[in-house]
Amino acid sequence: MADDIVDVLIVGAGASAAAFAWSLVETRMRIVCLEQGDWMNSGAYPSTGRDWEARANGDFSIDPNVRRRETDYPINGQDSPIAVANFNGVGGGTILYSGHFPRFHPSDFRVRTLDGVADDWPIDYATLEPFYEVDERMTGVSGLAGDPANPDKFPVMPPLPLGKSGEVLARGFNAMDWHWWPSDSAVASQPYNGRDKCVNLGACGSGCAQGAKASTDITYWPDAIRGRVEVRTRARVREVTVNDEGMATGVIYYDADGVEHEQKAEVVVMACNGVGTPRILLHSTSAQFPDGLANSSGLVGKNFMFHPYALIQGVFDEPFDGYKGPHNCVLSQEFYETDRDRGFVRGFTFECCRGVTPISTALTGMGAGRIPWGEDHHRAYRELFNRLLPIYAICEDLPEEHNTVTLDPDLTDSNGIPAPKISYTLSDNSTKMLDFAMARASDALRAAGATDIICESPIAYAGWHLMGTARMGADPATSVVNEWGRCHDVKNLFIIDGSIFVTSAGVNPTRTIQALALYIADAVKQRLATLFD
Repeated sequence: MADDIVDVLIVGAGASAAAFAWSLVETRMRIVCLEQGDWMNSGAYPSTGRDWEARANGDFSIDPNVRRRETDYPINGQDSPIAVANFNGVGGGTILYSGHFPRFHPSDFRVRTLDGVADDWPIDYATLEPFYEVDERMTGVSGLAGDPANPDKFPVMPPLPLGKSGEVLARGFNAMDWHWWPSDSAVASQPYNGRDKCVNLGACGSGCAQGAKASTDITYWPDAIRGRVEVRTRARVREVTVNDEGMATGVIYYDADGVEHEQKAEVVVMACNGVGTPRILLHSTSAQFPDGLANSSGLVGKNFMFHPYALIQGVFDEPFDGYKGPHNCVLSQEFYETDRDRGFVRGFTFECCRGVTPISTALTGMGAGRIPWGEDHHRAYRELFNRLLPIYAICEDLPEEHNTVTLDPDLTDSNGIPAPKISYTLSDNSTKMLDFAMARASDALRAAGATDIICESPIAYAGWHLMGTARMGADPATSVVNEWGRCHDVKNLFIIDGSIFVTSAGVNPTRTIQALALYIADAVKQRLATLFD
């Protein structure tokens, strides 16, 4: 029954929740996960029809304000140059992510020590390394061992094909004498653990109908559910409840019909991403926590980080792979570590894709003035299609307290819960990094044979990575959770998603989010007898 007290209650069913629940199965505790979205039907993904690209800009858009599914909530992003991207459903953002799957570097945990900015994490790379390895087996990572830019790692499958596009981009990097390597990818290059290999459909960003991409609804969750974890969908959490002693007692949530329920629990775990988690915590006010739950530091919702992205596209005379194949081919981390002669601290990764989709080609060409309206439209389009090679620069974002997630005073979701409001300013450091990245990517593309360059920075729709709003740290005055994910203020409340990131690094965060969730689950298991001490 819903009003029973469960042992562990997880809010959210995305990347972190799935890994955490799977790890805790061996404890035989009663674990319930509440997810405001639904289970996904791969047969209904856009990639099963010819209108897949139109739907990727409609009912499967990465932007909930565009998507407007019943299970979404609105986000006020008027005070940000970058729009938040997320997805509500079992699997969370892994349903729509492209599957780039790099690890953090060791230096990413020691930014203050190395560069005098931001803060060091209370844990280091060695702490997470064994959990990275577990996650790689569960996820099924395709890649190539031996990358000189990273510590040793051994992906479980061979790398995805580079394609003609990847080979040309690699030649450009070679001509510049820059590092490059086949991308680690959460896309299967061969049959793996019941999933078939990638068939080069190219529609990774709107759900993988093939099942080659490792969304957690088909990786961790099936095993967790076989271990008797209950996933309760269409359950939108309004607030976390507390007792007079300041301990969490459970949550209040609404079902699909808008009926209010209370679910009690011994342990509550937040796994709603760097926007959804602070939203619920800030809305969970009480006499003990008038400024929001677990917020004695005043830092819940602050230090919000995106990854500012630049998109640099080379125009070539020869045709390439177009939109065919997975998005991932090669990456370069030539400019990952700090070099102050560049005018900024920290660095970025170049992520290379195999091509540009048909509609995106048209939009890019028209925006750059290369494709006119009128009788010359189709000729100009044909000259550009399959001749664009994109490089994305994913730039490390430094934490700044004025970048925040707060509760909007007017906007609400369909259940009347206040929507999150994003206030974000692109820093001078990020602006300089983006400019530098565009210049260097342009050099590489020209070295590869590009005849023209088209740039966009920052990409306005690229708020894929949501981090930092409930940061980890040893000092309760300057952080929200301790070094193993437990809230300083509420000893039976844990946070396991990207909101606990101290810094953002210069790579996609999903692999580290899942490694952190596995690490925190392991810490819980090791401390079961003294968990609330």
